[in-house]
Amino acid sequence: MSNIDINQLLSQMRTMAAAAQGSNAVQTTEEPDKPGFADLLKQSVQQVNDAKLTAGDLSEAFVRQDPDVDLAEVMVALQKASLSFQAMTEVRNKLVQAYQEIMNLRM
Repeated sequence: MSNIDINQLLSQMRTMAAAAQGSNAVQTTEEPDKPGFADLLKQSVQQVNDAKLTAGDLSEAFVRQDPDVDLAEVMVALQKASLSFQAMTEVRNKLVQAYQEIMNLRM
């Protein structure tokens, strides 16, 4: 799995979009109070990480035989973490695929 700097990727995509429009300056129409794509992506990754940490904490508590944690709760948390990670991986794959398609258009 390769680590891709999202900000660098977005910068390159904006530059290519500006070049395709015939403009050298990158124009953004985002309002300052609205989160950008990078912010939304960062929040999504943080939510996936939080789900993983929660599932890990619950499974550790279950192994310690904490009476407040039951098996069903642990299994649901583990499934949520697994599904959110799979979804994040698919989104990453689609982003990489879109980036590669854009890069191929330049050649």
